[in-house]
Amino acid sequence: MTIKKFMFVNRKAPYGTVYALESLEVVLIAAAFEQDVSLAFLDDGVYQLKKGHSTKGIEMKAFEKTYGALEDYDVTKLFVDEESLAARGLTTDDLCVPVEVMSRVQLGKMIEDQDVVLSF
Repeated sequence: MTIKKFMFVNRKAPYGTVYALESLEVVLIAAAFEQDVSLAFLDDGVYQLKKGHSTKGIEMKAFEKTYGALEDYDVTKLFVDEESLAARGLTTDDLCVPVEVMSRVQLGKMIEDQDVVLSF
């Protein structure tokens, strides 16, 4: 089997649209097929990793804990745009999983090196 490098770019807030949840489902599918999976979080996508989601008022199940299970699928390459974190007043201490913080330039170079890039 040929292994491809997949990068999933997450730019949307975790709730209000299906993008974040759909991205997570596709990540798990790619990982199940033993592909080289990476995730990048930019813009409001950084909120997907924020600790303490409260979804009671929107009648939707919080899926923040699923990010903690990614390691069980050998998905350990999670990258966050430092500018997006700073613009939203967040630090890595606010996030639910370990990530590597990178500049947009660094993320751009990494994205160029992928075989498949899917943006959500």
